[in-house]
Amino acid sequence: MTAQIPEDIAKLSYEQAREELLTVVNQLETGGVALEASLALWERGEALAAHCENWLNGVSQRLEQARANHEQAAGE
Repeated sequence: MTAQIPEDIAKLSYEQAREELLTVVNQLETGGVALEASLALWERGEALAAHCENWLNGVSQRLEQARANHEQAAGE
C-alpha cells in the first residue's frame, strides 16, 4: 500500500492499531452511522489496516534476516 498513513495512526503500536481497526469494523458492520461518518470510518480503517500490514511486513523482514544470519553463522 502506498497511501500516506496519518501521523496519529503511524504512532500506534501494532496492537493498538489492530484494536482500533476491530472497533472500526464493528461500527461499520453494526450500522446506524450516517453516510459521511461511515466514509470517514472506512478511510480510517483503510489507514489502520495499512499500518498493521506495514508492521507485519517489517517483522517478517526482521525474521528473514535473523534466519539468514543464523544459517550463515551455522555454516561457518
